[in-house]
Amino acid sequence: MQDSLVTKAADNVRILSAAMVQKAKSGHPGGAMGAADAITLLFAEFLRFDPDDANWMARDRFFMDPGHMSPLLYSELVLTNRLTLEDVKNFRQLGSRTPGHPEVDVALGIENSSGPLGIGHGIALGGAIAERFMVERFGSILEHKTVCLVSDGGLEEEIAYGVGRIAGHLKLSNLIFFYDANQVQLSCKTEDVMDHDFVKQYESWGFRVIECDGSNIAELRKAFKAAWAETEKPVLVYGHTTMAKGAIAEDGKSYEGAVSTHGQPLNAAGASTSATVKNLGGNPDDPFQVFDDVKAGFEARANELRKQVAEWKKAKAAWDKANAEKSATLNEWLSGKGLKIDLSKLNIKEGVATRVTSGTVLGYLAENYHNIICSSADLSNSDNTQAFLDKTGIFRANDFKGAFVQVGVAELTMGAIANGIALHGGLYPICATFFVFSDFMKPAIRMAALMGLPVKYVFTHDSFRVGEDGPTHQPIEHETQIRLLESLTKASGKAEMLVLRPADAYETLAAWEMAFENNDSPTALILTRQVVNTLPGENRYEAAKACRQGAYIVSDNTAAGKKPDLTLVANGSDVLLEHQAAELLRDEGKSVRVVSMISPALFLKQPKSYRDSIIAPWTPVFAKSSGLPLLFAQVVGGFGKVSGLERFGASAPAGVLEKEFGYVPEAVAAAAKEYLAEYAKNVEDFKKANA
Repeated sequence: MQDSLVTKAADNVRILSAAMVQKAKSGHPGGAMGAADAITLLFAEFLRFDPDDANWMARDRFFMDPGHMSPLLYSELVLTNRLTLEDVKNFRQLGSRTPGHPEVDVALGIENSSGPLGIGHGIALGGAIAERFMVERFGSILEHKTVCLVSDGGLEEEIAYGVGRIAGHLKLSNLIFFYDANQVQLSCKTEDVMDHDFVKQYESWGFRVIECDGSNIAELRKAFKAAWAETEKPVLVYGHTTMAKGAIAEDGKSYEGAVSTHGQPLNAAGASTSATVKNLGGNPDDPFQVFDDVKAGFEARANELRKQVAEWKKAKAAWDKANAEKSATLNEWLSGKGLKIDLSKLNIKEGVATRVTSGTVLGYLAENYHNIICSSADLSNSDNTQAFLDKTGIFRANDFKGAFVQVGVAELTMGAIANGIALHGGLYPICATFFVFSDFMKPAIRMAALMGLPVKYVFTHDSFRVGEDGPTHQPIEHETQIRLLESLTKASGKAEMLVLRPADAYETLAAWEMAFENNDSPTALILTRQVVNTLPGENRYEAAKACRQGAYIVSDNTAAGKKPDLTLVANGSDVLLEHQAAELLRDEGKSVRVVSMISPALFLKQPKSYRDSIIAPWTPVFAKSSGLPLLFAQVVGGFGKVSGLERFGASAPAGVLEKEFGYVPEAVAAAAKEYLAEYAKNVEDFKKANA
């Protein structure tokens, strides 16, 4: 397009952005107006996509990090016919396709949900890694660019260090960041919080940095051409832009660069939306329009793109013919069907930590399923992802033959990368760290749940039994925290996340199978550091399959047709502990049922008939948690009891801590008997109160 038409299109974007925020009486117009020149030029001339098929596999990906700048993206999607003017009129309204922050919908051209600042460009890094992985295996037919809009806030977040370091280290020349450097933040000017040299910062990480006037179309075009041509380094296009470009008050006073325009409608910021729309060439009485010549320009661009896609499809057909086996594999990977994992024949050791069994599974996955990418936050030799690494190899600069991302000590970055890999399509990311460090990953985990991404998390060192490392490394509240996401439910009725704490080696196999059966939300496996012996019973692999219902009976000496005197409930390494306590109680003549509950939330979703067959109604229930008692509160009900930890851990050998905290069979049996005595005194009153 001619520079003048791109500028007019950018002004059109500014008008729509200001108008939709004003109509909603909520939003962030200033940043969208400032970055409009650059992003409009990207859509008008550089980004390659199929106007008729948003899911085209070879499309360039455009990711948003600053989701508050959503009016900018929505306006561009109006120009490219993904959204309608009616959609942007309903900005931030219930049920609209234009929520306050973008929510992933590839059919609309929205590649990611924008969460906390910084996560988006971590997602873009994951997408760029995924592209290099695919090109390594299928060739240049799948080459494309990954472009991400970043802002001051995102580059201030700590994740920026991890993203910059890894992208530069891997020399991801397919990755382009456009930095909208407008010198304004939500509550202040950037000069109030930073004055370091961004050019030197990114160059030190191995980026090519291209500075330009972010409002000058000719300079922007030159910068993007150089970025697209770069073959050795990732690129930061450092665009100096103007917050709220074009914004004025009724008296003509300029509000460009004003902090007030960042996070509120222009009228509330001191400017005037009507005057600004008029100043930019729009109709203040009807700002929701696309200029005729802008519409024609983007229609011409769409036709040009259709020709490019047709040429690609012709080349792809020739590639398919010449690479029939690879083509079939690619189609299978991109089918969205997920992976069918059968671990029934896998040879495993018994009497090992569940992290060790998980390592055996990971080695098997590395050898047999080649669209999995694994990662660990510098703990592969401890969280046992080393087994995957040993069978594949790490990614290195210009070498993506392996399937393992060495991220270093960067849990949040790793989580964002995993989301980007999953969003790319065709690939399944696994990432691992100690459970206590999942705190660092929480924003990325939450975004994976929001976007319904099949990321698999491996969390090891799951309880106070970490021992000598002390309370700083002993997760106590963590299981209850992460299961809050498991308690949230999609419209389909499925949980937003699946969290599994297996009790022995065979439940660990079942948990991994469940993780890959779950193809529309993330799954977390919570695994032990310490040895866990096999639960009692014949054919443990088949028995453990009952995990799929959240809970099942491990042992029971109750006579047929009778209800147990007591049901003991636990998960993870506490199940065997409960069984050992049950044996002591059985020696005293009590009928005791032991239930392994790998997921309370999953169990509570089962039909009542199944739940009642596992935990008989109106019978005593005593649950044991290695974390907060709250974990099993819904399961045991108002008359049951949960024993857990209500304090941080301590530094001592695991066996010493088990005795100190009451996690030995004798202590559990004594606590259960104390509960039974209390239950006997109060149960009739409880039944009357709940009749």
